[in-house]
Amino acid sequence: MEKEDHEKFRDTIGTIDEEGKRAWVFPKMPKGKFYQYRKWVSYFLLVILLVSPFLRINGNQFMMFNVLERRFSIFGFPFWPQDFHIFVIMMIIGVVFIVLFTVAFGRIFCGWMCPQTIFLEMVFRRIEYWIEGDRGKQIKLAKQEWNAEKIRKRITKWVIFFIISFIIANVFLAYLIGGDLLIQEITDGPQNHLSTLISLLIFTGVFYFIFAWFREQVCIIACPYGRLQGVLLDNKSVIVAYDHKRGEREEGRARFKKGEDREELGKGDCVDCSLCVKVCPTGIDIRNGTQLECINCTACIDACDSIMEGVNLPKGLISYNSEANIENKEKFSFTPRLKGYTAILVILTGVLVGMLFLRNSVEANILRLPGQLFEHKENNIISNVYTFKLVNKTSKDIENVRFELVSHEGTIKLVSHDKFTVPAQGYSEGTLFIEIKANVLKDDKERIKIGVYSGDKLIESTSTSFLGPRSYR
Repeated sequence: MEKEDHEKFRDTIGTIDEEGKRAWVFPKMPKGKFYQYRKWVSYFLLVILLVSPFLRINGNQFMMFNVLERRFSIFGFPFWPQDFHIFVIMMIIGVVFIVLFTVAFGRIFCGWMCPQTIFLEMVFRRIEYWIEGDRGKQIKLAKQEWNAEKIRKRITKWVIFFIISFIIANVFLAYLIGGDLLIQEITDGPQNHLSTLISLLIFTGVFYFIFAWFREQVCIIACPYGRLQGVLLDNKSVIVAYDHKRGEREEGRARFKKGEDREELGKGDCVDCSLCVKVCPTGIDIRNGTQLECINCTACIDACDSIMEGVNLPKGLISYNSEANIENKEKFSFTPRLKGYTAILVILTGVLVGMLFLRNSVEANILRLPGQLFEHKENNIISNVYTFKLVNKTSKDIENVRFELVSHEGTIKLVSHDKFTVPAQGYSEGTLFIEIKANVLKDDKERIKIGVYSGDKLIESTSTSFLGPRSYR
């Protein structure tokens, strides 16, 4: 059976034409209450995004994701490879949090908080409006021959886009290698850090490609989050929705005529102005229902409300609403599904808090040197050789570090010196010997406990195995 006309839109996406080619989207500049709210939220998040890799709390970078060295810092809390399980829990909590809000409020994260949307809609497109004008002028310029005006506007736009992409690339790299290190390498000069310069140029090219050309295709094609809507949304989810009952009624949409009673005539409140389509940054018609391209940006809400106000009809034809409320007037409720996700989120958050409280600021690892057996020394002493590594997760040096045996009588001798310093946000490693009298050993392989001291203060304890001869069991 051939599909009805109003369902054909589901066979393709809004940015692809009938021939399968890219249909360039020229959205009209949105105006209205929600757009103002989004601007304030976007600028606030932009400040956080740009400042975070250069802001320090207790000597730690506010946000850092150093994948190469496996060092992370989130909200000023440093995480090392030894804390990877905590980092994983934090990432899972983030995913569950987004899933919970998607089930409840649809793709609100995409429209209000996603860096892709914020940069594209609040930075790059606003610059485009400033240089090329609104939707009509942009369409005219695109069809125009390459004369002096078009060349001037396009080159100006491309240069500004490149500069902003370069700034974003610097911030992105600061998240990866650290803000202080990036500033130091910039101060030293690019000729002394060619690898950093090459990385910056690559990132700049990627960001320029995304924001100057690929644009909304990231949300529609590349981002997997949009595809998750199909399994996360239900008819009770609050999304940007068109009230088709009010908008269509018995006679459907119709152009507005002054003085007519549309409700009495059976005409819907939708005056078929298509302004909601023109302002959509992904090129869809919200009147067709929920679509994967919709990022809940609210541009169509502001556009429709302005038209309703102009023709003296109630606002809210397009609004944050649920299908259940539109169809059956069912108000939003805390469904069992939402309760389940909330319970998981609370449990995971509790586990994370517990892990953070139990987390040590110093990590100690002492391991027997591979391939080495014990040594039988004078006075019936058994000696084992070990390698140690101490990780200092704090922002201060730990001085006068020494080791002591806690579980057995014996001595610990460092190869280099008896005491040393573990640098802030760094580590120290070396070799040591543990010597225990043979008559103290009860087995040929025992677990021994070692205390790590800074002066007279115990800062960490660890255990390892100690080998002895079988004859002393």
